[in-house]
Amino acid sequence: MKRRISNIICVLCMICGFTACNNDNTSDLRLGGDCLIESIALDNFQGIIDLASRTITVRLPETYETSAMKVTALGISEGAACDITLGQTINMDAAKMIRVQNGDAILDWTIKVLHDEARIYAFILNDIYQGSIDQGAKTITVYVPASVGLTDLVPTITYSENATITPSSGSAQDFTAPVNYTVKNNSAESTYTVTVIAIEKPKALFVGSAATMNDLDAEAKEACLWMLGNVEGSLYASFADLRAGTLELSECKVIWWHWHVDGGVDGHDVFAAKATDALETKNELRTFYENGGSLFLTRYATNLPSFIGVTGDDEWTTPNNCWGKNEDAAELCGGPWSFRIYDGQNDHPLWQNLIAGDNPQEVYCTDAGYHITNSTAQYHIGTDWGGYDNHDAWETRTGGKILGIGGDGAVVAWEYPAHDGKGGIICIGSGCYDWYSYTFEAGYVENFHKNISIITQNAFNYLKK
Repeated sequence: MKRRISNIICVLCMICGFTACNNDNTSDLRLGGDCLIESIALDNFQGIIDLASRTITVRLPETYETSAMKVTALGISEGAACDITLGQTINMDAAKMIRVQNGDAILDWTIKVLHDEARIYAFILNDIYQGSIDQGAKTITVYVPASVGLTDLVPTITYSENATITPSSGSAQDFTAPVNYTVKNNSAESTYTVTVIAIEKPKALFVGSAATMNDLDAEAKEACLWMLGNVEGSLYASFADLRAGTLELSECKVIWWHWHVDGGVDGHDVFAAKATDALETKNELRTFYENGGSLFLTRYATNLPSFIGVTGDDEWTTPNNCWGKNEDAAELCGGPWSFRIYDGQNDHPLWQNLIAGDNPQEVYCTDAGYHITNSTAQYHIGTDWGGYDNHDAWETRTGGKILGIGGDGAVVAWEYPAHDGKGGIICIGSGCYDWYSYTFEAGYVENFHKNISIITQNAFNYLKK
């Protein structure tokens, strides 16, 4: 019986590709040797070995070239061999696998390089005021309202992995004078000078119903954070702040309202019911506009012009074709989403310096793996319904100028040009104009989505003139 079991095991082993059984019921497999990498160095930079994960990390200076690195030291288990050799040159632009074999035992190891980067990527004061970072000059500038005070501000700092920073993130500081922050990471070290400027008279505002920027929904907050970090002299203000007159607006050139509502805002009546805080502020917004201030209105905020007299006395010129999904159930983009530049508008400042795709007439806005609510506030064009038989009819009735259209010809981006001392207004109601993805699919790479910030910067540059 014992011999029969032994024969069965041998047959199974041969089926699996082994020839390790013999009639003495012993194995020919040599599994007793170790398959360890005990030491390794590339270009004389010693590798850090993690036995548990079988990974090796080689720390390098920040800008060190890795495409042709020489194996300058290699120690492996006695009796073992591996598929790289001492003196060999390897490309370490990406992680590599090393196979070590000792008899019939095999282990795979992963070797990678890690540059000693010492950078600050984000600097936010009191969780509200985001700094603008100049990586070349190693300077950070943060604008805060004068009412905040500079003596006791708390920074939240995002910096290079594995690095240390002094003073530490989360420690309150007096910013009445510039403060130096030093980042150290092995061989790398950088010092950033942080200057906080108290603004008596903001040059641009992001507005919303929330008392503070932190209370905004995720979509609007992402947009606001971008503005605070990229538009000089910009602040967040609530509609209540505008009504109370707590801000000096004599130097404010642009007010931006980016308004997201889960499920959408479908038409004039729904806007009137849901935008009560904004409409309670319509006199202040109208005065700002009529005195030469410009408005940047995106997503469902594009309904506002009809309520502040921009389109004459006709409040019913609000977008007539609107919808949207909930942020936590956003749609997955399988590739780039886009809308079209309206004929004759390719040279408009809004569309300059965009990341181009296959069709130069398209404005590409997302990438595969991005989740989008497709929140849309557009004008349907056609004789079937909506009151706008064609594009000319839309421009005649609203007084606007079409800048972008959807695939079916719907008006998705438009402007009301400055005139007679009044400011200009840019409106973007395309569902492609989206700032926040609640998650990203594996392998997501941002490319066309950068156009959202490019378009927005273009809008500010255009409107603040």
